[in-house]
Amino acid sequence: MTQQTPIRRVALTLAAAGVPPLPLRAGKVPFGNCRACKGNACGGRPNMKTPGPCRCPAPCHAWAAATTDPAIIVSPPWAAAWQGAVCVGYHPGGAGLTVVDLDDADAIAWARIALPATRTVPTTRGEHWIYRGTMPSVNAVRPGVDIKSTMSYARYLGPGTGTMTALPDAVRALTVKERPAARPAPHVVTLPSGGGGEECRHRTPTYLERGIAMAEQRITGASSAVHTTVYRTFLAVLSAHGGCGCLTDAHIVRLFAAAQAKGETARHCTDAWTNARTALGM
Repeated sequence: MTQQTPIRRVALTLAAAGVPPLPLRAGKVPFGNCRACKGNACGGRPNMKTPGPCRCPAPCHAWAAATTDPAIIVSPPWAAAWQGAVCVGYHPGGAGLTVVDLDDADAIAWARIALPATRTVPTTRGEHWIYRGTMPSVNAVRPGVDIKSTMSYARYLGPGTGTMTALPDAVRALTVKERPAARPAPHVVTLPSGGGGEECRHRTPTYLERGIAMAEQRITGASSAVHTTVYRTFLAVLSAHGGCGCLTDAHIVRLFAAAQAKGETARHCTDAWTNARTALGM
């Protein structure tokens, strides 16, 4: 164990802070299941239907192996795993956290406009933005963005910088599928702005303008799943600005115009906007 003492020390430090660690081997992936659990023979956590710790004494079943019990972390069944580990992973959901994994510069640029600031940790290619609160884990919610929370694991790369803030609706909205409109919308409508065009109380006018421009670019740049992209973009805009009176009809017209330029109908734009407001309780 002498060669892996630093890695195990990191794991014990995380466990003491209430963050459940697990060893990761080359490729930043968990170790395979033990013989007793190989091929899911144990019939327990490998089905991954509910979050919770693995009951096996060895680090099996990926995220479910993560634990805050120091006795397990230093136990003989984990010795071989720590000996071969190259880094430490952790289960964000087990610590009440959500990691927004931004995999490249474009994803980071989007997050700086669309998401509230929080604690950030540099990664090999991008950043982890860490929020307080949990949600289902989903990969590829948009280009270069994964959500890691419950029933998932993330690589531990240090404490990061900045103040950790509460998980925002803008992140939850990334995984929300559009629901059918509750009722047919007329073809000629007055667009609901949700505010009177006053200055946003928590963002600057420049922030809003950049947000609308980024939303237009996101819709315009969609090469597939345009319908879903439009809905998720509307969710992101509304979650950031819909409750503070800064959106105007002019902003919404710009978003609708970008969507219609990609082939969406005015009817669908209105339905998507209404559904997004409903999903956010507006």
